[in-house]
Amino acid sequence: MSAASVTRGDGPIILGQPHGGTFVPSDIAARLNSNGKILADTDWHITDLYADLVPDLTVVSATFHRYVIDANRDPTGDSLYPGQNTTGLCPLTDFDGAAIWKTGREPSAEDVAQRIATYHAPYHAALSAEVARVKAKHGFAILYDCHSIRSRIPFLFDGTLPDLNIGTDNGKSCDVILATAVQGVAESAGFSSVSNGGVRGGWTARHHGQALFCVHAVQLEIAQSAYLESESPPWSFSSAKALSLQQVLAGILEALAARAKELPRHD
Repeated sequence: MSAASVTRGDGPIILGQPHGGTFVPSDIAARLNSNGKILADTDWHITDLYADLVPDLTVVSATFHRYVIDANRDPTGDSLYPGQNTTGLCPLTDFDGAAIWKTGREPSAEDVAQRIATYHAPYHAALSAEVARVKAKHGFAILYDCHSIRSRIPFLFDGTLPDLNIGTDNGKSCDVILATAVQGVAESAGFSSVSNGGVRGGWTARHHGQALFCVHAVQLEIAQSAYLESESPPWSFSSAKALSLQQVLAGILEALAARAKELPRHD
């Protein structure tokens, strides 16, 4: 199975979806314990949530699960949030800090290197190729990284996360005009929101976002309570809940495309 599924559009926005995949190769699945096999930390239904919101989007989705290797982590293994609880490149625990591998079957250094080559690097190569294609067409590219997460995870965050968590690596991954546009739509939408709070953008946004070179990256982490029937199994999609959220997401994407036209372009 290919590491990335790519749907090409003619517009300036690329949706990255690194955590919606559920594929786990059989040899790796055999090493997961009963807790790991649940795949609880999936960005459930993220593809459905963003489907057909606005025309001409490009979508790059990871097919593999984050327990195989996390496509939104630094391949060097460096932590995104030094000094804080987090999960790593090849996670050893779930978001609650509980082990996901059978004892003695955790990923080795050789496993990690192989998974980088087989999954992580090809996914980001696919993203890079689409960024280059879109930038060549429009003079700029916007990488919008789609995420969702349980609203309450004491191991990682204090309290309850806002519905919409905007991450721009404290303004480093995109122009302030775009960051302000996203924040403005979010704040007027009736959902709770924060910019660069507990989630300020993962490796995808930090690595690909190069505003000086007309590539702008924004991450949006959505609390799953905003669109799932329940944040526990079977994690069913709620069309009724999702409807108002999808209107906001469409507004964010439209605002990004409109405001980006004001920015310098690469000829």
